[in-house]
Amino acid sequence: MFNAPRPARPFGSGSTNLNGFGGSFVDENPLASSVYDDGLDPWSAAPSPSPPPAPAAQNPNGQSLFKAVISDALVPPIYHKAFAAVDPTGSGDTTVNALSRVLQTSLLPAATVDKIISLVSIKPRVSQLEFFVALALVALAQAGKDVSIEQVAALASQNTLPEPSLHLDSLPSSTTNVAALQLSRQNPTREIPNRAASYNTENPWNGVVPGVTAPPQTPYSGSPSVVAGSGLPDGWWKNQAKVQVNLLGLQGFILNRYTVYEVVSDRGTSVSRRYSEFAFLWDCLVRRYPFRLLPALPPKRIGPDEHFIEQRRRGLCRFLDYVINHPIIRDDGILAAFLTESSFEQWRKHTPVTLEEESAGKRIDRVEEMAIPSDLDDKLQTVRVKLPQLIEQWQKICILAERITKRREAAAVRGPQLLRRVYLPTHFPTTSSSTPDASSILSGFSFASSIPSSDSILSSDDQADLSRLTSGFRVLNEVNQPMCWRGDECELANGLRQGIETVARHLQTQADLVDQRAHGLQHETLEALKSQRDLYIAMRDLFFRQMRLSIDQVERLKKRVEHVQAKLNSVKDAQKDGWGIEAEKLVQSIETDQASITAQLNRRVYIRACMWHELRVVLHNREHTLLAVAIQAFARDECAFARAVANNWESLEAAVEGMSVA
Repeated sequence: MFNAPRPARPFGSGSTNLNGFGGSFVDENPLASSVYDDGLDPWSAAPSPSPPPAPAAQNPNGQSLFKAVISDALVPPIYHKAFAAVDPTGSGDTTVNALSRVLQTSLLPAATVDKIISLVSIKPRVSQLEFFVALALVALAQAGKDVSIEQVAALASQNTLPEPSLHLDSLPSSTTNVAALQLSRQNPTREIPNRAASYNTENPWNGVVPGVTAPPQTPYSGSPSVVAGSGLPDGWWKNQAKVQVNLLGLQGFILNRYTVYEVVSDRGTSVSRRYSEFAFLWDCLVRRYPFRLLPALPPKRIGPDEHFIEQRRRGLCRFLDYVINHPIIRDDGILAAFLTESSFEQWRKHTPVTLEEESAGKRIDRVEEMAIPSDLDDKLQTVRVKLPQLIEQWQKICILAERITKRREAAAVRGPQLLRRVYLPTHFPTTSSSTPDASSILSGFSFASSIPSSDSILSSDDQADLSRLTSGFRVLNEVNQPMCWRGDECELANGLRQGIETVARHLQTQADLVDQRAHGLQHETLEALKSQRDLYIAMRDLFFRQMRLSIDQVERLKKRVEHVQAKLNSVKDAQKDGWGIEAEKLVQSIETDQASITAQLNRRVYIRACMWHELRVVLHNREHTLLAVAIQAFARDECAFARAVANNWESLEAAVEGMSVA
């Protein structure tokens, strides 16, 4: 295959596992050997996504494993003081958010704090023992020692748990939010300010948030940066080309069925393409532009399910969106044919396609060569060292963002239909006469269903909880519609019916708002985050290709030229019979080698120019400007959603305020 899985290779010393996070709903990466990590396992026949393994945070007796770590060791007073600061009620546990706030007062790097939290708990709440283990890990990190549970256990066995340095005085009060919530409940009719988004559309970084004072800027003095300017026209992010990839369904015979996609772009009418044609395009582009940033394709799998196909469709859309907006690749002829030709297969048969490397037909002039900074290798090394952690963190961000999006969807959409039959099955008849057995009921409450899969969430047979609640209120009104039991017009009954109908309308509005926001998160915010992840994976692949394809034979050819030149001199000095013919052959060999040396030296310069362009123009702009635009859009959409929800409930409050209660 064109996109055969390749093992991840870390750069530099101290690099971490690049594939520590897999697709959504899994704790271990199902694509340990693939550069494209989106929960799509090309070798698995199991439905996607696969359920995660049960966490091993407790032993069979239900006791926390951290009890064996701390045991009966003497705990320093700072441990109890820190825990009391986040557990004022003495419940014996606290939230992960509270633990994070305490660890942030240690002034450790965010990556270390994140590692410690991951070591001690994978649940929303942490126990006191887990909290203490986290503080011990903080002390080890501050002392520069190995941050591991085994190290804490060894110190606890010697009754020498280390004391961390914490600035608990800077810890915000845990009762602040509660007090604010109580104040809001005491003033339920207060006016909610309608803050208009104050973003400068000309500069995505110049976003001013009302009510937030920017910190003073420290003036910079020194020589001007060699990377000044974006290398792109002003406002380039507002002129990005758009492309859509839609599913057209399956085609072909039983033994040769394949998925067909519709590609819609602004270059012409829509065209239909197979996955193999995407793979052909990718293979051509990576051969013609080996030193350009080019995202990988999502994988292929035998017998894919709907979730796999949907994830692959989105991956193909991100790939096309990237290449049609690349400053160099967007003008490629094969890409233009892919987007416009009605039959790409026929075009391939009748059109000769050259896979000659980009550097073969282009040269860098003297001005462009002088623009390449002398410390380019140092700049590339700086990016190369950061890539492993960037990829790991972006994979983690994408997983968490997708889980949050699924929870948003779950807030508007209920689980499987089986849950309707669990309660009082004899009083609520179903289409089936059989009653679910104990195993089926338990499976409905399994861990796999606690995080809804796309099938259970998006199934057309499932109904939204809020919509069902709306329907319930309206049915209630229909039951009470004829008249009150008193037999005449009842002001209380009429007022209640009107109030219930008002509640039903506002519940429906709320369901619509939640559904629309979940759709926006799924198709805009989440895809923007995955594009950032794909960008860094593409940069890692670019370093792979540079390391493998930039090798040349210049030094070997120079030695051969010297050797042939010495032989030519000896032939001229000896001047034996026929020496002229031999000398002419040696001169031709030297000229051929010197031409090859010149071409390969020019290729060296061209490779450096490509790497500089991809670093300065492509990577730098996409990783900053496009992410800033996505963040601004997310903030505006969240504010608009919050205002719409608040307005909906305030409207309900005003509508039911005049209901008769006596």
